[in-house]
Amino acid sequence: MGSRYTVNVSMLFAELPLLQRPAAAKAAGFDAVECWWPFPTATPSDPEVDQFVAAVQDGGVHLVGLNFFAGDMPAGDRGVVSWPGRASELRDSVATAVAIGERLGCRAFNALYGNRREDSTPEEQDELAVANLAHAGRAAAAIGGTVLVEPVSGAPLYPLRTAQDALSVIDRVARETGVENLGFLCDLYHLAVNADDLDAVIATFANRVAHVQIADAPGRHEPGTGLLDIGGYLAKLQAAGYGGWVGLEYKPSRSSAESFGWVPIADRAAAGAR
Repeated sequence: MGSRYTVNVSMLFAELPLLQRPAAAKAAGFDAVECWWPFPTATPSDPEVDQFVAAVQDGGVHLVGLNFFAGDMPAGDRGVVSWPGRASELRDSVATAVAIGERLGCRAFNALYGNRREDSTPEEQDELAVANLAHAGRAAAAIGGTVLVEPVSGAPLYPLRTAQDALSVIDRVARETGVENLGFLCDLYHLAVNADDLDAVIATFANRVAHVQIADAPGRHEPGTGLLDIGGYLAKLQAAGYGGWVGLEYKPSRSSAESFGWVPIADRAAAGAR
């Protein structure tokens, strides 16, 4: 059995308006999509939410992953979970994301931790993050959901760089708050760029992986454009028991449709799978 792939419509089909991308993923043969926070603010209007939900439903795909509000990503923000003064935005987006998840059957929610801030100490930020992640976990638990925590590359002030960094946060939340529905988002690209040992990560933490994302490195393009043995790593994850989704979170080196040639047709359609 091959991997089950989901198209990240925040990075793929970027030539189209966001609301047209779920249908484009379906036209390319995929049954599942995931998305970063799809709104310009943490508090979208009801019509904005309805339009996004309709785009997924009308596109004929399952939404399997959704990010919480993460600030101004193009400007360099990488989440507000640990950002003092922005807890209300994070929590507003949690409520909206969980409501969308309930409507669309999405049960995985990515909480980007946030960069270190000059106006706060790491200890203060980490304490805030524990409270915010516990809140998010409780909200997601109401619909049987999981909150994802991931290491990120390319952001020097982002403190979670390795698998152990992310798992330490997850374990601290469980230890201090009792909230245990947080999971490790294993992004092979970010981990490789940050020089984490992918073989060791899989051997040690495969049972903690709640979601996987991929891109080749260097370049963050589709598999086959860089140096990573992505197929080999996915096979090792599967052999270790991972049977969840694999998110295609890359910048296509050609058009989006042309960047899927490496994906077996049988692995694109996974209707009804969870």
